[in-house]
Amino acid sequence: MLGMACQLGSLPVSPEAIERAIELNGEAAAMNLAAFRWGRRAAHEPALVLEVMSSLAATRRDQAAATIHEIVERRAAFLADYQDQAYALRYRGWIERVQMAEALATPGSSVVTEAVARGLFKLMAVKDEYEVARLHTDAHFRRQIEAEFESIERIEFHLAPPLFARRDAQGRPRKSAYGPWIRKPFALLAGLRRVRGTWLDVFGHTAERRMERALLARYVDDLEQIVHLIVEGRVELARELAAIPESIRGFGHVKAASVSAAAEKRARLMARIAEPDAPVAAKAGPKRVIPVAVAQA
Repeated sequence: MLGMACQLGSLPVSPEAIERAIELNGEAAAMNLAAFRWGRRAAHEPALVLEVMSSLAATRRDQAAATIHEIVERRAAFLADYQDQAYALRYRGWIERVQMAEALATPGSSVVTEAVARGLFKLMAVKDEYEVARLHTDAHFRRQIEAEFESIERIEFHLAPPLFARRDAQGRPRKSAYGPWIRKPFALLAGLRRVRGTWLDVFGHTAERRMERALLARYVDDLEQIVHLIVEGRVELARELAAIPESIRGFGHVKAASVSAAAEKRARLMARIAEPDAPVAAKAGPKRVIPVAVAQA
């Protein structure tokens, strides 16, 4: 935006002066200079910039493309670090049931399995207090910070701990700044992540954590419905139901609002599923009945 405004003559300083200021600032100077220059080019040659952006987007899509096996394995590995191997095995088990049904009902298709792999993972890997602590004590996090910024004098963590955060006028938690000393409590908390969801979990009694556990339990219950829809040939409805968690965003009151919207979307979808004359994608041949015993969350 700054580069575009400069190129259009909307700023009272020259491009050279801005670039000099960026260099003197020193923080991620190369990255900020590149962004400034691309902004100028976007104002001067928008078609070229759009072409480059489209090319980059296509490259990222190709890099992101993965087989369903890779998608599941990558997420299962994450869940093993997030909680433990048993937690990752539960994830794999639920995915395998859906995958088996889809392979038998619509050979060569994995659209529903992929939606379940993403939706289930999102509900199992919520960014709670233990996960925030684990991520901030992970060596990869430090390397990312060092790669992005050329010099680091001090790192502050802006947090709103649910048990003792200050509240704003609307009663919502306010973030406070914590210095490097917070890393030691982070390390302790990360080591305690295996108590997550048990009676020892002091954070698990908050309304948000209870809501998240309820969302996962309901989604696991919905997996049986998803499998039945696949078997009946109603693949698109199965995919829509599987993808509902993708619309859940944010934290606190923002997340609560998106959960409410997702619940309304699910209710409308369940009404469509219940319609006796709902369209069936494939009716050829006898239906395959696949018994599914869904594990408890």
